[in-house]
Amino acid sequence: MSVPALSVVPDRLEERTVDADVYRSVFRRHAAGVVVITAEAGHGPAGFTATSLVSVSLLPPLVSFAIATSASSWPTVSKTGSVVINFLSADQQAIAGRFATSGIDRFAEPTRWSRLRTGEPVLDDAPSFLRAQVEHRFAVGDHYLVVARLTTHSERREHEPLLYHDGRYATATPHPKAHHV
Repeated sequence: MSVPALSVVPDRLEERTVDADVYRSVFRRHAAGVVVITAEAGHGPAGFTATSLVSVSLLPPLVSFAIATSASSWPTVSKTGSVVINFLSADQQAIAGRFATSGIDRFAEPTRWSRLRTGEPVLDDAPSFLRAQVEHRFAVGDHYLVVARLTTHSERREHEPLLYHDGRYATATPHPKAHHV
């Protein structure tokens, strides 16, 4: 049995320094799931749209997300002990857009929300959510990386996920030859 020869594809482009424009351009091509993270720290509910949610550890069950230090929700996230991660379905672009908009009351009509027994705000129309206890906040560049331990989950209905890709909301279409792993 012969082993195929390794071929090297020559670089066709020059490497460029990663500045803000290159950074944005590269990550516009990286699809990400969309969630709304909500919290309460004693001054009313706060929430923001995030595409930075990452599963970190199974045991213990940990996730992380990033939030800009300039974000209007940062003062609440910096003080709260817990957050709710509201997963959005493919048809919930309006909710994602609302929680990504600065200078508005994101919890005013038409947003439908309530509080969990533990006090955190949760979006009533989110098809599923996770409640998590904040364990760490790390200053990283112009953001904070928040690590949280998952405590409870509720799935209200099955849903196709809302994604963000190339500067706009998108949906996932399974590849015809795809299978579950």
